[in-house]
Amino acid sequence: MVYLVKNCKISGGSGICKCGYPKLHHADEAVKPEEFLGEPWDKCRHIREVPTNAFGDITFGGLGQKVGKYVRVSTNTSPEILYQLIIEQWRLHPPNLLISVTGGAKNFYMKARLKEMFRRGLIKVTQSTGAWILTGGTHTGVMKHVGMAVRDYTTSSSSAESQVVAIGVATWGVLHNRQPLVHPEGCFPAHYTLDEQGQGHLSCLDINHSHFLLVDDGTHGHYGVEIDLRSRLEKHISQQSLGRREGDVTIPVVCVVLNGGPGTLNTIYSSMLNGTPCVVLEGSGRLADVIAEVANLPMSRVTISLIHQLMKRFFGQEYEAFTKINIIEWTKKIQDIIRMPHLLTIFCINEKGHSDVDVAILQALLKASRSCDTPGHKSWERQLELAVAWNRVDIAESEIFREESQWKSSDLHPAMFSALVGHKAKFVKLLLENGVSLREFLDEETLCVLYAHMVPGCVFLRRLAKRIRGENGCRRQSDHPSGQRWVSLQHVSEEVRHFLGSFTKPLYPPLPHRNYVEISTLTSSVWRVCVVFFFFFFFFFFPFPLKCRDGITAALVASKILKKLAIEEEEEGNEAEDMRALANHYEQQAVGVFSECYAWNDQRAQKLLTRISPFWGRTTCLRLALEADDKSFVAHTGVQSLLTQMWCGELAVSNSSWKVLLCIPFTPLICTGLFLLIRDSRPQFDLKPLDCISRLASFFSAPVVKFYLNVLSYFGFLLLFAYVLMIDFQTMPSWKEMLLYIWLISLVCEEVRQLFDDPDGFGFRRKAKIYINDLWNILDVLSILLFIAGFSCRLTTVVFYTGKVILCIDFIVFSLRLMAIFIISKTLGPKIIIVRRMMMDMFFFMFLLSIWVVAYGVAKQGILIDNEDRLNWILRGAVYEPYLTIFGNIPTSIDSDTCTLNGSNPLMPRCPVLNKDQTPAFPVWLTIILLCVYLLFANILLINLLIAIFNYTFQQVQDNTDCIWKFQRYELIKEYHSRPAPPPPFILLSHLYLVIRRLLRRAPYSKHQQFKVEVPQAEEEELLSWEALMKDNYLAKSRQQQSESMENRIQDTQPISPAVCSPTACIVLIIQSVCSTFIVLAADTILVVLQASQSIKALQWIMNALKLQGYQPKEEAPLFCEFLSLAKEGAQFHVNARLLNYPDSTVTRFPVPDEKVPWKVEFSFYDPPVYNAQRAAARRKSLQETCSFHKTTPLRNPVGRTGMKGRGCLIQLGPNQIHEVVLTRWREGVKRVLQFLALWEESKGCWVLPKINFMLVCLLVSVPLYCRFQIYEGYVDDHRNTDNAWVEMTAYNIHLDRSNVSLAELSRMVRTHTCTHNTLYSSTQMCGQHIEVLNRIAELHRNCS
Repeated sequence: MVYLVKNCKISGGSGICKCGYPKLHHADEAVKPEEFLGEPWDKCRHIREVPTNAFGDITFGGLGQKVGKYVRVSTNTSPEILYQLIIEQWRLHPPNLLISVTGGAKNFYMKARLKEMFRRGLIKVTQSTGAWILTGGTHTGVMKHVGMAVRDYTTSSSSAESQVVAIGVATWGVLHNRQPLVHPEGCFPAHYTLDEQGQGHLSCLDINHSHFLLVDDGTHGHYGVEIDLRSRLEKHISQQSLGRREGDVTIPVVCVVLNGGPGTLNTIYSSMLNGTPCVVLEGSGRLADVIAEVANLPMSRVTISLIHQLMKRFFGQEYEAFTKINIIEWTKKIQDIIRMPHLLTIFCINEKGHSDVDVAILQALLKASRSCDTPGHKSWERQLELAVAWNRVDIAESEIFREESQWKSSDLHPAMFSALVGHKAKFVKLLLENGVSLREFLDEETLCVLYAHMVPGCVFLRRLAKRIRGENGCRRQSDHPSGQRWVSLQHVSEEVRHFLGSFTKPLYPPLPHRNYVEISTLTSSVWRVCVVFFFFFFFFFFPFPLKCRDGITAALVASKILKKLAIEEEEEGNEAEDMRALANHYEQQAVGVFSECYAWNDQRAQKLLTRISPFWGRTTCLRLALEADDKSFVAHTGVQSLLTQMWCGELAVSNSSWKVLLCIPFTPLICTGLFLLIRDSRPQFDLKPLDCISRLASFFSAPVVKFYLNVLSYFGFLLLFAYVLMIDFQTMPSWKEMLLYIWLISLVCEEVRQLFDDPDGFGFRRKAKIYINDLWNILDVLSILLFIAGFSCRLTTVVFYTGKVILCIDFIVFSLRLMAIFIISKTLGPKIIIVRRMMMDMFFFMFLLSIWVVAYGVAKQGILIDNEDRLNWILRGAVYEPYLTIFGNIPTSIDSDTCTLNGSNPLMPRCPVLNKDQTPAFPVWLTIILLCVYLLFANILLINLLIAIFNYTFQQVQDNTDCIWKFQRYELIKEYHSRPAPPPPFILLSHLYLVIRRLLRRAPYSKHQQFKVEVPQAEEEELLSWEALMKDNYLAKSRQQQSESMENRIQDTQPISPAVCSPTACIVLIIQSVCSTFIVLAADTILVVLQASQSIKALQWIMNALKLQGYQPKEEAPLFCEFLSLAKEGAQFHVNARLLNYPDSTVTRFPVPDEKVPWKVEFSFYDPPVYNAQRAAARRKSLQETCSFHKTTPLRNPVGRTGMKGRGCLIQLGPNQIHEVVLTRWREGVKRVLQFLALWEESKGCWVLPKINFMLVCLLVSVPLYCRFQIYEGYVDDHRNTDNAWVEMTAYNIHLDRSNVSLAELSRMVRTHTCTHNTLYSSTQMCGQHIEVLNRIAELHRNCS
């Protein structure tokens, strides 16, 4: 403080300054000598600003209270600085919505249901949209209700990221207990105590708000200091761009009103004049209920009398403090408020349209946005941008994407980009369903920009970083632009190929000039898997599985990538499970579309399986399904039918197995036509029949024939092997044994061929990994290694018998390998899968069983035998005998005589320990107890556990066995499809041929034409179009089934049933049905209305007569007659001329309600201010006045009162003439669209008509008469009008066609000035006086055309 001026109005406060602070709180220099104390106190002169001494963190104590932020600021602080403080210092994300909650500052009662709906809706809209809540910040009134809503959510939510941002803008001078907040260096934290009992006329901060802006103007105890700064801050936030991209859409602001008094009315009035929508909660009391009562009434019924009654009804005792001038002012402001229905929303808990407060808030914003003066789709695009920013798909579906709306793909691209950048997967799906074409949306530049906006913790971005670091380790950093970490689509292509598999080709071929995007945010220590990444990733790399033409392939690609990610990110836990669930979802989509295709045309559907897809690395659906382990897809009937056809080769599927087996030994039967070929079952008349040699080649090249030959060959090999081992195993090998070795060499050569044969392009490392992962291949390698070891041993006489033993064991392995042959069998194949699963279960069971066996065996051996040193008998007694005991072999060595005392006989066990009297030294009862316990657990518990495990495995696998068998069947079909026709040992000839062909001709051996087919371009387009049609059929059936499901029916009928069943609802329905029959009688009611009008006139005459007799009414009567007659002339009620805030000044008009506008209506309280912006004197005759004025005659506005006297901002008293010329033309194109010439006025924020200059005057004179139209002449409802000065306008329209020579001069003017031809829309943003002119021009040309 600079000066101390005592406030004499405060009794007993001689030491109190007019600023509200006592003398002790002033600075020393503020206390001046007595001669200065009499100077009038001026806030601008007597208060100075100093650096703030109150800022930092604030805590309120209590359980679960979080640390907030606060700062003390001046009323003159720039809102730009405050917003920068909030974003940069307090580290808050920019909001997608600003909710300004205003209303009653004192505690008020609100119904429990409305209170619950308000709290739930406020938090829901805040969380779903990422909004900020702005309040007064104190622990009273509406601020307290907001704080309670924040508290309820905070206590129920443990997530730190879901914190509600509630910013309180409070007055520093009215805060109770604010001293702990003051510290020159800031408080970290400051401990604030809530003391409602001792606060007196001051207020406490609400402890549930998260941030506080404490506004100080140097006064104490003065409320409302923060209003101006809060308004400026809201306006600044509303001017910031919404989202991450710079654009036309700014952060929306909405005002929510509960209760309220005069200050709240001023806030609502100012907000709505600034274009801010307001949501008023009906039932919250006072002002909110007054506005809610009149919001839906016609303007003619919103009178002073009605507002008077409503204020008396809702304000109770507070009504006595309102003067008649206050009521008039309230009436005027409320009338102006309800004149803006696009900015006013009344939330009523009884209305079906408003299910919750959050929906009402968002609908209010969309309604305000829809009424913006933007043409065509621009308004809808802005609404869509808002809905995307709020992440409210429900609002977009109900308010934007309606049946009548039609969207182009390009119109939705900005929203699509925002949805992808914001990771809003549901919105992406909604946009795709409503016409977004990814082919048009995703180009290389857009992809790079999207990658630049990826979340730093995204798993895919982390993988790209690893790949780039790996490249930088292999080549110099200068290979990348600027030597930085840059990611290009080439890196993306390599990473996708890693997920899909090396059998695919790169999605993005390498180009010499490729866009790069810098990744500088990859140093985050926390790498989290983004669930939204699934959608974000899929939309970038390939179209949504059911939104592209190649839908089946895309869905299988999605399944493959997700399963690969789930395996590599297994440590993430829940995220990996989400990936698997999403992968299964895509697999089911692929199955559904393929089922629809197969049901319509099986041959076309099978062609989709083997068609090479140029979009997905030149791979096929079948290959992707196998690599993705999509068993459900492979097990589909259509896929199995294709595999069966491949299995039969050129043989017809209808051939019986016995015919094929019969033709193998009796080869001449092949030429007799015993079996059918494919070309035989599908006769084509233009082809010649095959000869005998061709039929032989077709027969023996069929995989099924190869399989039968190899089975017979393998049985012969096992028979020869058994014969050699049991009968003909001599020192010198016989010819039979030599044949066995040759046979085995052929098997080894075949295994080597399978290892190196790589038709899919996997590479040797990948191929070797696939080979080793197959159990049957492991058995093959083990059997070959054992055979080599046994053969090496049998060549020497020293370990000759050892070699035979190894070969005998090898025979067991070869015999087990025989099971792989029966995988193709539909009966035995699934059983082999069950056996494999049970073997895994038994392995883990044996580990558990070994614990009991060893435990009992060691204890038994230690008790019975003393110091046994023979290893074989130790293992026999500790392991072998306890194991046999499980199967009922009870040991007899305790009482047996077949033992040796000192272990001298190696063939006999050592005798148990005996006493001197030759009795057992050990307690017999102990061994019996141990044996009983062991048998109880091992023989009963564990064995039954094994049976239960086997039963569980059988039941679990049995349901999926058929699916697993069908999936594994492919590998056997593929193996025999590429296998040479001769069986072992004759296959050596084929191997020799392959080697020679490879060495001499360098031509790889390939027999995979049926697994991968190149389809011609024309046929592929036709095939994909047919697939897209089938996809649409599948989606339609899915939606129909979903809508017809029982759950949806119950859900649809649930909210209706209680209402229908209630008696009140039934009565309402009956009344509605009865009343609807009287609608046809509406014409008859016109007579009743006319009679009522005559009655009102008669009553008005009686009232006037009573007044003349001296009778005065207690309340002002409604002016029925005059007001109704004027209401019919609604256009004569000027609105802009009665706005309270006069433009370009600080003068406020006297409030003039609608009913008091006409001069002939008595208005005794009318006392308008006088305002003259500049001195000038001129008098003209109004175009609407028919009488002549004398110099002493006062000029009066011809329409009525305006609330201000004088000249205002106009040039002269009386009418001020203006002339406007509107130049129009028809836009070129098929559709006739009227355009007009306009100039953008930056200061007004709207389009205006060009001012008349010499060129326009010449143009007006030169054009023919039939091109000139006088559109309007008369009074203009201008915001500058006063009671004594007003604007009158004469408007002309000059319409120029393309053949007019004046159009060239007009075009030159457009090029040299900031003018443009605007399309004439009903929502074109124009100044007030021009809107009616444009409407008349549009109507004129509509009638002429």
